[in-house]
Amino acid sequence: MASSDQSYYVTTPIYYVNDAPHIGSAYTTTAGDVLTRWHRQRGESVWYLTGTDEHGEKLLRTARANGVSPQEWTDKLVREAWLPVLETIDAANDDFIRTTEKRHTERVQEFWQNLYDAGEVYKGSYEGLYCVACEEHKLPGDVEDGTGEYAGQLVCKIHHRPVETIREENYFFKLSQYTDKLLAYYEEHPGFVQPATARNEVVSFVKQGLQDLSISRTSFDWGIPIPWDPKHVLYVWIDALLNYVTAVGYGSDEEKFERTWPADVHLVGKDILRFHAVIWPAMLMAAGLPLPRKVFGHGWLLVGGEKMSKTKLTGIAPAQITDHFGSDAYRYYFMRAIPFGQDGSFSWEDLSARYTSELANDYGNLASRVAAMVNRYFDGVLPAAADHGPAEQAITGALAGAVKTADERIGEALDFQGGLNAIFDFIKLVNGYLTEQEPWKVAKDTSEAAQARLATILYTAAESLRAVAVLLNAVMPKSSAALWDSLGAEASLGELAEQPVQDAGRWGQLPAGSVVTKGAVLFPRLEERAEG
Repeated sequence: MASSDQSYYVTTPIYYVNDAPHIGSAYTTTAGDVLTRWHRQRGESVWYLTGTDEHGEKLLRTARANGVSPQEWTDKLVREAWLPVLETIDAANDDFIRTTEKRHTERVQEFWQNLYDAGEVYKGSYEGLYCVACEEHKLPGDVEDGTGEYAGQLVCKIHHRPVETIREENYFFKLSQYTDKLLAYYEEHPGFVQPATARNEVVSFVKQGLQDLSISRTSFDWGIPIPWDPKHVLYVWIDALLNYVTAVGYGSDEEKFERTWPADVHLVGKDILRFHAVIWPAMLMAAGLPLPRKVFGHGWLLVGGEKMSKTKLTGIAPAQITDHFGSDAYRYYFMRAIPFGQDGSFSWEDLSARYTSELANDYGNLASRVAAMVNRYFDGVLPAAADHGPAEQAITGALAGAVKTADERIGEALDFQGGLNAIFDFIKLVNGYLTEQEPWKVAKDTSEAAQARLATILYTAAESLRAVAVLLNAVMPKSSAALWDSLGAEASLGELAEQPVQDAGRWGQLPAGSVVTKGAVLFPRLEERAEG
């Protein structure tokens, strides 16, 4: 956990702007957003970075095919696709960096000039396989024999498109010198690469021995020129990785850089794990800079058994989901349905079933029932609890456990599914409590004892929902805010975003006398959403 004067710094990969955003890329952004919102509600200083990678041969070719300059093409894509998707998924990032920005390009040149001056870079020639779609040099194990229209050719295992053989005069980074240093670092910092499957893959790869890395291209000019030899442009990945430091003041704002770097978590897809867990830390070691605290390689989103891909037409735009289900349900589904770190399959049927069962029935219906009964039996004014007995004690004990588990799972382990499971187990418990206590039957007895019992039941349910609103705010901010408003909590407790998640289990925070209103249904039935 970051100290009070140090920002909790989380990054997504900077997404390759040539591809339109789909739910695979938005998955990472959503996870980072949930994680950083959670840490903000711990009262920590937080910095959340995302952005776009805008150089490279693939983008140059696409821009030419569209009859515009690469800069015009990237500006259009960022403006029309990449910035709007952040609103679509309700992301609250603190910064958005583009690799064509001056604050990035100038610092990148300084970084590599320093490594060149230190003898970490030399001139040579490169001949090998290259995947333009990946913008990556390929080793023999990264390619396979093509089939169908690509029979007789070698294709990239990720994109299933033919790789190209390139021969160029290049500059090389002495990556091979960092084999033993990296292995020692992994040994000393077992949590540096997570989950365990990702760590094992990285360690196994590095143990085979690293080769020096080509860091420049001369066959095209869409990239950052190498300062000591402008005929070369920097290899797109060598440029892109540095966004994590250039965005937080490296070489330009020492105070901000000291406060923010190193990153607490780099969130990446497993297909770009080696760049972040091998090449990036070696670059930082060469520059004498601290390494990030954690690189977390999550799994792929699969549709029909295949990785999300625009080229295979499996790419689904986030708006296709949010337009029907809303951004809260979108965020909830991807954080609960798929264990973070493993591959997971998306299906419309599963999303619809979870929306109806977990959000509309379990959670939304609970909120509606409680508000309706407080209005019916106490004119909308939350009564005071009068006889906190064993049934209520079971609720308060379960809440304390749910808060502890959710904070550990979401805030520390990046186990979003585990944290949400704990919260929704508590929601089910409160639903069961109401079913067992039958407040609608108790209300028929007008005796003082029965009315005191009714008050206790409804206070217990409302106070439970107060805690649920706090715990779900990082995942579903819109519905949580609506519930907070319905409970009349802001009048006495303040803004929801300022409620500490780790304190959510302290019982009795929602004061008696709060005005409870029956607002709009948190998660309307899907047919009602469609009609609306």
